[in-house]
Amino acid sequence: MLKKLLWVFFISMVPIIELRGSIPVGCGLGLDAIPNLICAMLGNLLPVPFILLFIPQILNFMEKHRIFPRIVGWVQRKAHRGVEKMSASAEEKGDDQHRIPWGALIALFAFVAVPLPGTGAWTGSLIAATFGMKKRYSIPVIILGVLVAGILVTLISYGALSALEFLL
Repeated sequence: MLKKLLWVFFISMVPIIELRGSIPVGCGLGLDAIPNLICAMLGNLLPVPFILLFIPQILNFMEKHRIFPRIVGWVQRKAHRGVEKMSASAEEKGDDQHRIPWGALIALFAFVAVPLPGTGAWTGSLIAATFGMKKRYSIPVIILGVLVAGILVTLISYGALSALEFLL
């Protein structure tokens, strides 16, 4: 059983696949739903702090050494525009501390929580880091989004398996 849980854990760490792919794998391996969900969530959340801490430095390094300059420039322009919009929104509301608006946090949560390919903890962390969202706000939102996505994928995976067993 430990070997199967480790498979789920490591698969959930892979970008794009994340827990959206690892939970169905654990279901197919015969794991119970709760250990499968917990293991997938832990594996999916492990890279988040590292992404939030190091992506800005990695992008700066890539820009300085002209590694994928078009991609880096595009990401930085998008992030800069996003930060400007959030700052302008905060100024309009008379917020001198330039806090992240609730709308941005809700959008980040929804992005991470929707169990579709390309959404999830990795991409949500990249978005939070490039938009300059404060870690103390973005980390709990990402964790909550991963929890919701994990529950949805678990219900779909195990519900579909139960429906197939019922039909057979």
